[in-house]
Amino acid sequence: MVTFSGLLPVIMNNNNPWRKIKTIVQFQFKKRYSWIQLAGHTAGSFKAGTGGKILKKYCESEKVCFELLMKDSLHLCVPGYYGVVERDGERYIQLDDLLADLEEPCVMDCKMGIRTYLEEELIKAREKPKPRNDLYRKMIEVDSQAPTAKEHTEQAVNKPRYMQWRETLSSTATLGFRIEGVKKADGTCSTNFKRTKTKEQILQVFTDFVEGNKNILKSYLIRLKELRSILETSEFFKRHEVIGSSLLFIHDKNQQARVWLIDFGKTTPLPNGQTLDHRLTWKEGNREDGYLLGLDNLIDIMSSILTD
Repeated sequence: MVTFSGLLPVIMNNNNPWRKIKTIVQFQFKKRYSWIQLAGHTAGSFKAGTGGKILKKYCESEKVCFELLMKDSLHLCVPGYYGVVERDGERYIQLDDLLADLEEPCVMDCKMGIRTYLEEELIKAREKPKPRNDLYRKMIEVDSQAPTAKEHTEQAVNKPRYMQWRETLSSTATLGFRIEGVKKADGTCSTNFKRTKTKEQILQVFTDFVEGNKNILKSYLIRLKELRSILETSEFFKRHEVIGSSLLFIHDKNQQARVWLIDFGKTTPLPNGQTLDHRLTWKEGNREDGYLLGLDNLIDIMSSILTD
């Protein structure tokens, strides 16, 4: 909790009333919403709203998704959407602040699905498969043995190869989700989960996240099963390829625990009445995303922690 006395020196050194207010809001926002960058959002992607709202930088595809979601059974699983607003010359979509009534919240972001790129992105990358030195450097920083002999000689990797290799590092390709980051109640954040791959490793991260509190884990498990039930009957979900979306786990010191679906900027409608199973193996062209596969595995892991 940020106290007025803690902000007094800032206010006293600033004679412009608007700047005083802006400084307070920005300070509180950055402290409370340090979790936002867990999911890879850049600074400036979000702004504080009013009346329990938060502003997210405008994305046409995400706006369309939220308009549809508000009419779907999934409206119970996503932050409320309140249209588009303009702030400081930029457009934003206005959403519920999911942390508004929580005290000292802890947050975990899990990116769902067996891949984090659209099929169209892979096709586009293949059109100009130019070997890139920057992708080679990124690869060897993680695993010096990952490049082939040819890639080592050229010191370059093309983008399609890099995109598919990257998904094998974490649990994305095998379990259908990966942990992006964790923010603790004290504001500290960790995104060091790029090599967190096995069920045992993930189990440990979740146990640490809730500090062994099984009441919180039970609440999370109940919510995950509820989400799965709604997803399995949702018309929106059936007719969209859901890529790059996350489950946001939130709990606080009062043991309130919630899970929400967030991030729909890369969620794409399917053509010609096509539907997805969301559990089938992805083969290029079928657009399966593995979202429900990931959710099934999350539920199994949570259940296994509780039965230990």
